[in-house]
Amino acid sequence: MVGCRSILSPEHAIRPRRVDRALADDRQIESLLDRLPVGFLALADGDQPYLNPNLFWYDGAARRIYFHTAGSGRTRSIVERNPRVCFSAAEMGRLLPADTALEFSTEYASVIVFGTARIVEDEAEQRRGLQGLLDKYFPDLRPGVHYRPIVDDELQRTTVYAVEIEAWSGKQKPTPPGPNR
Repeated sequence: MVGCRSILSPEHAIRPRRVDRALADDRQIESLLDRLPVGFLALADGDQPYLNPNLFWYDGAARRIYFHTAGSGRTRSIVERNPRVCFSAAEMGRLLPADTALEFSTEYASVIVFGTARIVEDEAEQRRGLQGLLDKYFPDLRPGVHYRPIVDDELQRTTVYAVEIEAWSGKQKPTPPGPNR
């Protein structure tokens, strides 16, 4: 399927309604995950949905999304009980006016991921995930040169998560062709 990689059963795979807006391949989805600054992690706490905005790092080699929270809290508590998650990140481009009210629109690009979150217990993986975040958001700064590297007691106060990606899709609406656009 265009713009979708899934190991879910067909009835649970992500199928974009607007195939013309689906991203053509996985590289486009990965590009969005590499550059979008904020993602939203959706969890289910019993029958109560919970949405957590977070900075994140996409590890393309492992096809995982890493993020972190405090050592304890609602996100950790939910993931321990129900690790199934949905993750989304998006960007908005220019507003697109039109001649009729319901034709107004916007440029956008987005990605949706379904997967399983796990609490990272391995110290080396924790450090790698946290360093990936630092490298994404502060690409010109280096540990030991511009700042003190992560120390053990900081790992004790932090929960690092890895989202194992099971399915994803992306879509976009670029500027439509035509005059005055």
